[in-house]
Amino acid sequence: MSSLRIGVMSTAHIGIRLVIPAMQQAARCEVVAIASRDAERARAAAAASGIPRAHGSYEALLADDGVDAVYIPLPNHLHAEWVIAAAEAGKHVLCEKPLGLSSVEAREMADACRNADVILMEAFMYRLHPSWVAVREMVASGRIGSLVAVQSWFSFFNDDPENIRNIAAYGGGALLDIGCYCINQSRMLFGSEPVEVSAAQIRDPYSGVDILTSGLLEFEGGVATFTCCIRCESDQGVDVYGTEGRISVEIPFNIPADRPTRVFLTAGGELPTDPPTETLTFDPADKYAIQAEAFAAAVLDGADVPVPPADSVANLEVIERVIAAARRR
Repeated sequence: MSSLRIGVMSTAHIGIRLVIPAMQQAARCEVVAIASRDAERARAAAAASGIPRAHGSYEALLADDGVDAVYIPLPNHLHAEWVIAAAEAGKHVLCEKPLGLSSVEAREMADACRNADVILMEAFMYRLHPSWVAVREMVASGRIGSLVAVQSWFSFFNDDPENIRNIAAYGGGALLDIGCYCINQSRMLFGSEPVEVSAAQIRDPYSGVDILTSGLLEFEGGVATFTCCIRCESDQGVDVYGTEGRISVEIPFNIPADRPTRVFLTAGGELPTDPPTETLTFDPADKYAIQAEAFAAAVLDGADVPVPPADSVANLEVIERVIAAARRR
């Protein structure tokens, strides 16, 4: 197999607008098919995106012998069903985050893929961007001394009751949609799981989804704090503090593919009025294309999966601890 033949399960906006174009540009990746429960919608999406085959059902996509792997950008509540179905059909799986609605679902998905001997990868694309590779290296190498604290914020405004982010049964809410990023990067930087979790949430009185969640994750030797919100002005940022310096990530999650990205490293000097700050600038890079190439390498070459199922399960376990902590208040 010289290239990975990928089928896309759904005509979701994220796939059509962002992920499919990136996959089509990625090395050793071919997007060969797309499926929808509406055959006409599938044909229209295939024509618009230059995809050779369209299927009017997800089952038909999984039965396509010309597909080696599937990308699943379905709503959260459908992830488990179709990841397991894909595994049973012998297809490798790249699934949007969060992997499932619960850690129990995620374990079932991981077990199904392991038993079928197929790769399962959660699509936390930001981790693979050169800016985050550099941040991880700086933290690991001691450029800011010992890691002490991580602060992150992720927000946007969406009050559309028909949007899946505002439907509890579909896995909506700020924590599952964007808070999962904050938790993921905190765990990634500390390289461990939190020993204690505290949290507070504000829930929509009509839909029941959390519209704002703030959490405090206590790690051995440090803490991570975060707020995620789907009723706030759009913003995002991550600040990483060590005993000898700090790192600010300008655009940590929705990293643009068409312009340079900056990370700021500050250490020493007369603070706070005149901090000596080094600006690290990274050339434009498409995180979705990098993700596709890493997924292909895992399938074709046996390379390590950048976000393995065990990490996905652990992230959902922390999410569950955040929800439980908020309910105890």
